[in-house]
Amino acid sequence: MIDKKKQLEQLKKNLESKAGKIPLLTKPSEVIFGEGNPDAKVFFIGEAGGYWEAQLRRPFVGNAGKLLDKLIESIGLKREETYITNVVKTRPPSNRDPLPEEIEAFKYYLDEEIKIIGPEIIVTLGRFSMNKFLPNEFISKTHGQARFVEILGKRRIVIPMYHPAAALRSGQVMTDLKADFQKIKKFLGGEIIEDKSSSAKASEDMQLSLIN
Repeated sequence: MIDKKKQLEQLKKNLESKAGKIPLLTKPSEVIFGEGNPDAKVFFIGEAGGYWEAQLRRPFVGNAGKLLDKLIESIGLKREETYITNVVKTRPPSNRDPLPEEIEAFKYYLDEEIKIIGPEIIVTLGRFSMNKFLPNEFISKTHGQARFVEILGKRRIVIPMYHPAAALRSGQVMTDLKADFQKIKKFLGGEIIEDKSSSAKASEDMQLSLIN
């Protein structure tokens, strides 16, 4: 039996050993690795760590993280039942946006997390994680619209959402984010499935069907 927890620990150690060799990461203690259930069905991906994440070396533990915890609870799950990580597994200077080469440098580690855990649903939080799977989309137009996407050899559900930090700054974004989270619950409950009756639409990774 594959020990996913051990695989994730080894992946983290591998990243720590690369300190000084990849962008942003100068020492092992700067690594902010993913955490959660190795068998999680729901996999959250944010952008990068912030101040509190850098202090505690855990993803989503500041104000945005507290909101994320509440949103997860709103769909009947606990944080520890999910897996939470970031595109960039450290804190960019002054919390600036990560650069394309920085995102690319950490790509292997995010891909490996997905491979190890094998989630059913990937929830992207913010445009940087969304663009990994839906590079030509805009978060303002695409949020809450689930896609079936071929990822690392397996067709998975991707639901792009606003980053919780954006919701803390805007009442409308908060309303949208709360509503979008209910999509996760519908997928987990089997209320939404992929409609493969139209091959043309299915090939575009966009066709969804509601079960009545």
